[in-house]
Formats: sequence, C-alpha cells, structure tokens
Amino acid sequence: MKIALIIENSQAAKASLVHESLVSVAEPLGHEVHHYGMYSSEDKASLTYVMNGLLTGILLNSGAADFVVTGCGTGMGSMLAANSMPGVFCGLVIDPTDAFLFGQINDGNAISMPYSKGFGWAAELNLQDVYGKLFDGERGLGYPKERAAIMKTNRGILKGLKDASCRDMLTVLKTVDQDLLKAAIAGEKFAELFYVNSKDEAISEYLRGLSA
Repeated sequence: MKIALIIENSQAAKASLVHESLVSVAEPLGHEVHHYGMYSSEDKASLTYVMNGLLTGILLNSGAADFVVTGCGTGMGSMLAANSMPGVFCGLVIDPTDAFLFGQINDGNAISMPYSKGFGWAAELNLQDVYGKLFDGERGLGYPKERAAIMKTNRGILKGLKDASCRDMLTVLKTVDQDLLKAAIAGEKFAELFYVNSKDEAISEYLRGLSA
C-alpha cells in the first residue's frame, strides 16, 4: 500500500518526527511512505489545512496513494477539508483505539491527527501505536465481529451518498480556485512523487498544464 503523508504549515516543525514514526511502523509491514511535505517550517511551499484536503483528494482519486495520513493543530480542519473531496473518507484519529475502530468499522482511506492539541511527552509512541493499529493486518473486519455485515453495508451506503453529493475530482480541479490548487501542488517533491504514481492520466495532464 502507498501511504501519503501531508503536514500542515502550523505543524511543519514536527514533520520529521511524524514522518520517522510513520516510516518506522509502515515500511517493515511492506508499505511505502511518500512524504508530500511540508518538510520544515522554512519550506517555500506552505500547506494550509484546506490545501491538505485538496491534496488528499488529488492523491486518492488519481490512485497515486492508497491511504493518506494528514493533520493539523487539532486534526479537525484537515479532516473537514479532506471529507469535502469526492472519494475521501477521513477519520479524526487521536489514539490507537480510534485508529483500530476507524480501520475496522469505517475502513476509510485517510486519517487526520492533532499535532498540537494533546501532543506532549512521548507523542511519537502514540503515533507509532496509531499507525500499528491502522496498517498491521486487514481492515474492515468489523467490531464487534457480529456486526461486520451491517457495517460493510453501511460503508457501501455512505459511499453511494458521497458519490451522489460530490462532483468527480477532475471537475473539482477545474472549478476550484486555481491559485489555491497551484499552491497545494507546489511542494518540492510533488512532481517527483505524484506523476510516476498517478493512475489517472486526465488528472495528471491537467495538473501538468497548470504547473507549466
């Protein structure tokens, strides 16, 4: 699985800690981690939580990523922005129990975490435990197990509701504020990571043209 990491500007100073914690858990399990920034608080390309959501939509809808890990000070802004995108099901995850229940019940494709609120001593241990609950083993099995079937049914209903209420991602890209979109894909490693992994040529072509 390709896991994309996106860090918002207010939390950019913690980027290395979050990235290292994710890599230490995900890569031994056979997953790839692609860090789309921010990488430090001095980065020229700055990502707001709104851009986090837009970038999450781009990565998941293009197939460049299978799962997105993002966040902000409280985690709520990035979660709301991500869930405004078609095909994105993002949960607010604070601790390993949240991660387990989100993975087994909701089986979404993105999480948003608080990297300021409650982020204290030994925070990296909480991050590692969260990632372990998310990425080790099969998700979507249900909890409790006897409710697995109805949970799967409800996930399908939710997906149908999302499809009915959202436009496709290419239409979103063409109609969203173009300066906002340019800023969201301005990270120093976006082109290097995205275009080789994207499975949607129409999205790739549009973003290439925007960046030209």
